[in-house]
Amino acid sequence: MTAAPAGPAESEPLTAAEADVLFRPLTHDDTLVVAVSGGPDSIALLALLADWTGRGRPRLLAVTIDHGLRPEAAQEAMMVGELCAKLGVEHRTRRWQGPKPQAGVQEKARAARYALLAEEARVPGATTIVTAHTADDQAETLLMRMAAGSGLAGLAGMAPRSAVNGAVLARPLLGIAKSRLIATCEARGLAFIRDPSNDDPRFARIRWRALLPALAHEGLTAQRLGQLAHRLARADEALDRLAAHALASVPAGDENGRRWFDFARLCGEPEEIVIRSLGLALAAAQDGEAQAGVPPRLARLEDCAKALI
Repeated sequence: MTAAPAGPAESEPLTAAEADVLFRPLTHDDTLVVAVSGGPDSIALLALLADWTGRGRPRLLAVTIDHGLRPEAAQEAMMVGELCAKLGVEHRTRRWQGPKPQAGVQEKARAARYALLAEEARVPGATTIVTAHTADDQAETLLMRMAAGSGLAGLAGMAPRSAVNGAVLARPLLGIAKSRLIATCEARGLAFIRDPSNDDPRFARIRWRALLPALAHEGLTAQRLGQLAHRLARADEALDRLAAHALASVPAGDENGRRWFDFARLCGEPEEIVIRSLGLALAAAQDGEAQAGVPPRLARLEDCAKALI
């Protein structure tokens, strides 16, 4: 089966009314830190947020991260700053200092970017960082995690709101096609930057990105992959609640510094609930800060549950 041709909505700019709905969850924030790289996605987000916040909504602070990986990056950050001045938005540039890794550059640059954004958010007392992740980004993430053998939690993809470095990370455009953001920039006459690393096949995400048009031709569009991620997130949340209830219902205790629970009683539950309950029990038994919040790998948890059963 082939997909129907893309409808006009996928190539039309976002309207103010649509932006108002997308940004509504951000209404109660005092200050928003918006990450602006200079690409079409973040430039469109910046322009839409500038219009939206200009109507008595939260204060807006745009931050550009110069990773120091390309000589053009500093000039590009200045271009973003000039646009921010025209839009009446405060702008700051932060540079990723220190030696750069030889491997895993994109992953480590992403971690550094979020750390720097969180630092900037703390200065004005902001609690929310806003990024321009799109439906296309969600589709790429889902495909990459499928290939890596992720479980439901990973296949749920990126959440519209999550936590990063002590701040809230909001992705209001997660259901919007990248083509609409490019159209938004073009309709407003906004120049944007094309990062050559976005076409570099050395990076796994770029290779998956190149496959999206062929998958869309067969009906597996970014929107459908995003819908799948949403459904898996919904199922994952439900199973977590069932696992927590199951674990709470079996005998357990903490005697002489030794925690225990009746695993045999738990084995009457479906296997997925057993595995998740075991994961919750192990998480509760983590004492050190280094362990806290670091769940065991799913494959190891599955092997452990199978052996115990």
